[in-house]
Amino acid sequence: MRLVIAKCSVDYVGRLSAHLPLATRLLMVKADGSVSIHADDRAYKPLNWMSPPCKLQESEGVWKVVNKAGEELRITLAEVFQDYSYELGVDPGLQKDGVEAHLQELLAEHPETFGEGHTLVRREFMTAIGPVDLLLKDAEGASVAVEVKRRGEIDGVEQLTRYLELMNRDPLLAPVKGVFAAQEIKPQARVLAADRGIRCVVVDYDKLRGMERDELTLF
Repeated sequence: MRLVIAKCSVDYVGRLSAHLPLATRLLMVKADGSVSIHADDRAYKPLNWMSPPCKLQESEGVWKVVNKAGEELRITLAEVFQDYSYELGVDPGLQKDGVEAHLQELLAEHPETFGEGHTLVRREFMTAIGPVDLLLKDAEGASVAVEVKRRGEIDGVEQLTRYLELMNRDPLLAPVKGVFAAQEIKPQARVLAADRGIRCVVVDYDKLRGMERDELTLF
């Protein structure tokens, strides 16, 4: 990545024309060929940019950035204050914390999240239409099927409803209660769950990982 701080003006010629008058700005050139112009505000959003594939042509005091459509970003440099290049290497990408599989694993380790006396029977309990995330027993020994999502929406409630219909046909399991667990549950999903007799549990992921744990909020 190349970072240039310079006093410059910028003209864009293509499907439309745009002009940035002379001012001090940050010019960013990435390894993919993209060029963007930034001011000291607007958060991450550039004032103007050229997306790859494009070609940067440098001459004395002028940068020309041309894309495959022939559009041109012309940067006229009045004064360059700093010009640095850094090799950042290959980025591994965003690693999301709290995905459904990890939530499921944490909840399996802490079945008491769903109430005192709850115990784990097994994870990924298989039904004829797929596995329910957790099968538990409550304090009275009744079966509890738990569907785990990061974001709880109507389709997740429908999915759990189908599991419950099948599981309640098994005399060794019935009656089976349903719990819909997620970090966030949409209002429409809560309404549908209540109509189906399914309990909703909002999971605080950080507390579940062991950070000053409190009781979960039940709806």
